[in-house]
Amino acid sequence: MPPDPFKKRMLVEFIPHCVGRLTDYMRVGPKMSKQFNRRFVSVSTCLALCLVLVGASLAFVPQSAGIARSTTRNAAIVATTVAVLQETSEIRQLSILRPVRSGAQSRSEIERMIVKNLDDQSSPADLHATELALKKQGLAPPDFQYRHFLVKLLTEQVAGYYDPKVRRFYLADWIELEGQKPVMAHELTHALQDQHFNLRRFEKWPKGDSDAELAAHSLIEGDATLAMTLYMAKNPLVALAFVRSLSGNSMSSAQFKQAPRALRESLLFPYDQGFEWANRLYKRGGWKMVSDSFSKLPQSSEQILHPEKYFSYESPLKIALPDIRSELGTSWKRIDYDVNGEWSLYLILDQFLQSPAESRRAASGWAGDRYALYEGPKANAVFLTELTAWDTEGDAHEFFEAYTKRTVRRFLETAEVKRNSERSEVRSWQTNQGPVLIELRGSRVLIVEGTPGGVDPKTLLKTLWQ
Repeated sequence: MPPDPFKKRMLVEFIPHCVGRLTDYMRVGPKMSKQFNRRFVSVSTCLALCLVLVGASLAFVPQSAGIARSTTRNAAIVATTVAVLQETSEIRQLSILRPVRSGAQSRSEIERMIVKNLDDQSSPADLHATELALKKQGLAPPDFQYRHFLVKLLTEQVAGYYDPKVRRFYLADWIELEGQKPVMAHELTHALQDQHFNLRRFEKWPKGDSDAELAAHSLIEGDATLAMTLYMAKNPLVALAFVRSLSGNSMSSAQFKQAPRALRESLLFPYDQGFEWANRLYKRGGWKMVSDSFSKLPQSSEQILHPEKYFSYESPLKIALPDIRSELGTSWKRIDYDVNGEWSLYLILDQFLQSPAESRRAASGWAGDRYALYEGPKANAVFLTELTAWDTEGDAHEFFEAYTKRTVRRFLETAEVKRNSERSEVRSWQTNQGPVLIELRGSRVLIVEGTPGGVDPKTLLKTLWQ
């Protein structure tokens, strides 16, 4: 279950190292201002994340000069904020209900903000569960330290953010201002969203449905990315100034490149897929339809990946799993209980299938799921179970076959155990990480991994299928 680092939402932005796609934009130039072809989607999405750390350190600037420079920069940011906010308001067709305060922050200030938000919004138990889930699914190496890595990644990538708690926009003080107007357009769209739709309501998302939260996150970022794309199309010289600001500075993306694939792609999903989704709404019903989606929220990553399912409002099935601590043993604890959704199931499959088209096909047709992660008293004692529902029996069978292939490739040592069942199709293995079982019944697929010794598998499966 790939993590959404915004299970408790932080409005902080990300960007990968994207010089190649920015170079594409320079070759194409302003001709893109009247069309949204695929190349421009890639470039604008990359720009919309807006957060390559490109500035030079001010460590050698004398203190008095640093104070004067900071005061001057803050004044420039304030003035630029007023102008960009006005233009963004006109493009996005959301009126300015109140001014947006703004200012600069140093790298150390931004890092402190990241750590504080992370600690406020995710408990140590939450972070531990996410780390354990990544490792259990083979999506991160055994020595991966999720919290430590996330702080380093965000510190490397963040260059600006809008904070709905204080209704203020901050820009990193090491980035040249003139070329960062696209960053400001993106973030100030968040400010306008907050004024009209109240972004703070997304901070207290109910536990247990991260897939729906990812969909809401994709709405917020896709909307801002689309608005920024139109801002750049209207101001091509501003976009080129941003490119020049990048080309004249050193860029760091070492942590992003080292991040596990599931983490990287989960971070990018709200911007990339969110942009495409918001653009479909915009083409269908203009900004009004995008604005209305803040009342009629997308319900799943499936609706983001397949906008037609949002238009028909095909709601996911609510799947429940019984708590099986009594079957596992009283010393076992359930540490996570959540929904993967189509997007995360795609990542789980493709980590080992390495065939995006095949993995996308197998994950499509998703109708709902629920997984539970348990931790035992001994080191590396982890049990995972997931029940998935599909639109048709054919969809379920396709996922069953893909997950079977993924399981064989996932474990270095597997010995298949033959099982017969009159009413289902079953595949099971003994692996170097414990027993793994996949059972297909009609349009549902049950997955069990890491059943502890001494537990009766028949009793366990009977309980899980209830």
